[in-house]
Amino acid sequence: MNSYYFLFEISLILFSTKLLGLISRRIKLPQVVGALLAGIIIGPGVLNLVVESEFIMQLSEIGVIFLMFIAGLETDIDALKKQGKACFTIAILGVLIPFALGLGTTYLFGKFGMQDVMGDSNLFLESVFVGVILTATSVSITVETLREMGKLNSNVGNALLGAAIIDDILGIIALSVVSSFADTSVKVSVILLKIGLYFVVMAVVSFVLYKILKNWFMDKENFKRQVIAVIGLCLLLAYISEEYFGVADITGAFVTGLIISAVGLKKEKIMFAVDDLSYAFLSPIFFASIGLKLVLPKMSMIIVAFAVVLSIVAIISKLWGCALGAKMFKFSNKESLQIGAGMVSRGEVALIVANKGVKLGIISNVIFAPILIVVIITTIIAPILLKLAFKEDKAKVGENTTLAI
Repeated sequence: MNSYYFLFEISLILFSTKLLGLISRRIKLPQVVGALLAGIIIGPGVLNLVVESEFIMQLSEIGVIFLMFIAGLETDIDALKKQGKACFTIAILGVLIPFALGLGTTYLFGKFGMQDVMGDSNLFLESVFVGVILTATSVSITVETLREMGKLNSNVGNALLGAAIIDDILGIIALSVVSSFADTSVKVSVILLKIGLYFVVMAVVSFVLYKILKNWFMDKENFKRQVIAVIGLCLLLAYISEEYFGVADITGAFVTGLIISAVGLKKEKIMFAVDDLSYAFLSPIFFASIGLKLVLPKMSMIIVAFAVVLSIVAIISKLWGCALGAKMFKFSNKESLQIGAGMVSRGEVALIVANKGVKLGIISNVIFAPILIVVIITTIIAPILLKLAFKEDKAKVGENTTLAI
């Protein structure tokens, strides 16, 4: 292939995501839905014009890092602190309920419907792993949708971000526990120790950086250097989080955004500088890259049925679990549903976990295809559900009713 073909791929991604994003907006859908569909259409699953090369993967990773950095910048830290217990409860229920229902659904289908196609796989362990996959949350889709609606820096937005970060940590722990059954080199105690140490280190680093940046940002003549330094810092903390502590790189990026948000000085200017690059170039590549991953093999009717049921379970379990957690902390019915809808998307996170299962020999190819369908459906439907949940009720019907959860 021509060594410059990547230029054509990038241009096609940018044009297609913008075009389908505008079409999505015209039909009153979040623009991110169009970007996701663009990736599916131009990718191997349909037209096969663009493949997910290492270069595109790396650009998309920077894209999601920038997206979460901006989310941190826009976060109200005081509100986030106040909602700490609520975030933890939302995350816990948003993990336990999808895990239990995902495990049960897979086990029942494997026992009574797919026993002829699953072969010699360990049904219970595979069911447990599918449960772990359903615990995943792709907060990046939600962040972009909330920003588009101007709702990121709201009570619901802060609760969603906090819960998603905790959800990510719980997901790492769950993945480590299940992986340890198939890979003896995985030590759960070591994983837990590293995660605990990570938060201690980040607390110290945040305090030191806050003091340094607060003084430096007083200087009004070095703005460009300050932007470069902040971007470098964001990438560095993202790298350290992933490489040395096993915590998602987006968590490090989010922490960097929180630090700059706490400093306050030049926050808006920095956000605009980073946002231009993110919106125009990196974010479209990230959202399209999710679509590029989705290539479905041929499936029997029972596998298709399993995929449909698992998708419904994936949506309802997150929606119900997270909404229940929010309701326990006095969020209104509507706010609880908004939080539940915001946690539905599985996106690239579920794919990463599923690929880990395949490599360990826990997940069979028979189960992997339905998981791809779950990813497609939840990723596309999450921003739609979120927009519907935020839609102003013309008639205040059911304002005083109790959420049936």
